[in-house]
Amino acid sequence: MKPEAAIRQERLDLTAADGYPLVATLYHAPQPRARLLIGGATGVPQGFYRRFAEYAAQRGFTTLSVDYRGIGQSKQGSLRGFDMQYLDWAWHDLAAGLDHLHGDDLPTYMVGHSFGGHAFGLLPGHERVAGFYTFGTGAGWHGWMPRGERLRVQLMWNLVGPLIVRRKGYLAWSKLGMGEDLPLGVYQQWKHWCRFPRYFFEDPAMPGMAERFAAVRTPIVAANTLDDLWAPPASRDAFMAHYRNAPYQARTIDSPAEGLGNVGHMGYFRSSSQPLWDEALNWFEQLHSNRRAA
Repeated sequence: MKPEAAIRQERLDLTAADGYPLVATLYHAPQPRARLLIGGATGVPQGFYRRFAEYAAQRGFTTLSVDYRGIGQSKQGSLRGFDMQYLDWAWHDLAAGLDHLHGDDLPTYMVGHSFGGHAFGLLPGHERVAGFYTFGTGAGWHGWMPRGERLRVQLMWNLVGPLIVRRKGYLAWSKLGMGEDLPLGVYQQWKHWCRFPRYFFEDPAMPGMAERFAAVRTPIVAANTLDDLWAPPASRDAFMAHYRNAPYQARTIDSPAEGLGNVGHMGYFRSSSQPLWDEALNWFEQLHSNRRAA
């Protein structure tokens, strides 16, 4: 039976702590054994993760995805003049999802993608999450990227992006085929932090970030493919080192050798990457078994 035929989806209207209305989707597991929060990538609507969420629910994980403010169904009108900070997505939006999802009867886990790996260290109440598995998380600095991608990204940041933003008042990301349009605050902070080899940890205007991440004690796995041009393993290592007090494993994936084809930065959540989904879900189940046996 296809997951689509078995999994009930429920639209949720959530309200972030600062009052912003959000749209989320809850995928009900027929026989729930755990809860799972999805922390999506920058400019990626929650629908992108639907197949993974359905698959996780089929395996017993009641799963919640959320559209960040300004993205997908949580976008309200034009982005021109829309005022927000990039990290609102973690501090407020994912926090609202966790508040709704978490309960004491079942363990709660989280899967991240790219920005989702940044968000976990900023997430209020992250100690409620029993395990965190993230795909494609890196430091964002162009110097970690292969030469061709490095040049392309620098062209985007220094020429194409500023021209679009000057005209539109936001980054019309969709015009570049890169995802949904990004609010001005997201574009400005993302561009600024990508100047640093270790991202916002090196920004003097962001004090206390290292301490926030050092406070995380949740077990973590960070999985990156060798063909992820935006977040190759070296970029991952530069960022994830700041979860220095968490039990941590790095997973480096040779996509062709493992029969996955080309995964890149966005392919972790294609159906062809189901073996990677199983790795993450199996790891969560093993964590639960270990806790019960302790």
